Amino acid sequence: MNTTTLLDGGMGQELSRRAASPPTPLWSSQVLLDEPDLVTALHREYIEAGADLITLASYTATPERLARHGLAARFESLQDAALDAARRARDAAGRSNVRVAGSLPPLFGSYRPDTMPEEGEALESYRRIVARQAPGVDLILCETMASIAEARVATTAALESGLPVWVALTVDDDRSGRLRSGESLATARAALEPLGIAALLLNCSTPEAIDAAWPALAAATVPIGAYANAFTSVAALEPGGTVDVLQARTDLGPEAYAGRAARWIEHGATIVGGCCETTPAHVRALAERLR
Repeated sequence: MNTTTLLDGGMGQELSRRAASPPTPLWSSQVLLDEPDLVTALHREYIEAGADLITLASYTATPERLARHGLAARFESLQDAALDAARRARDAAGRSNVRVAGSLPPLFGSYRPDTMPEEGEALESYRRIVARQAPGVDLILCETMASIAEARVATTAALESGLPVWVALTVDDDRSGRLRSGESLATARAALEPLGIAALLLNCSTPEAIDAAWPALAAATVPIGAYANAFTSVAALEPGGTVDVLQARTDLGPEAYAGRAARWIEHGATIVGGCCETTPAHVRALAERLR
């Protein structure tokens, strides 16, 4: 446990299951609007399960996504609500050493690098997110980055904060070891490491896809890690769609997932956790495995 940072697990899917209303395209942001105490409670469960770091539940609170749904004016209040929920959870759990990560996600939709805005526009949006989050977080996580361009722009904005920046890339589930853009992980690594990132991760891909990409990730000169999803497939999810079109696997329960993550640690990972369709039980199983 002294050498491995344990992340939290999925927020959006778990919040959707717990919420009183059906999922919407705003996903976790809708729960922040309607039932913010659920977000605090889930953060706290992850901390009590053993997580050393929790990530803000602001994944869909980007200027682009909010504008698409007529909520552009709620950007600041939603970012602030995500910060407040994380801080309250850490205080309630009594673990002041737990770190909070800001979240720089895809601006329009996951897994679709073709929907990224023009780079100048994207940089401005990421700077807005960073400016709101940076005063209240310990590091910034650029997550589910599906292309080199997307990752580079988000990383540039994040590094301007002066905080440590972790970059998490999503790789294609075809087990090619390539980003969802088709670019090689080796090329992405060569483009991102010189920028000054503090860690390079893989996320929101199947464990099998992460396994296939591991040799290229392991060649990194910065700390590495992974947090996989437990979807059967993400092919059905379109930008602006709802996550209830996706299905969870039945073979990745807490113990099975912990076994997968333990193998990443054996092969050099120092940062592990869970992504969509993982729960506090998954994090608890992994914490027990690490102990």
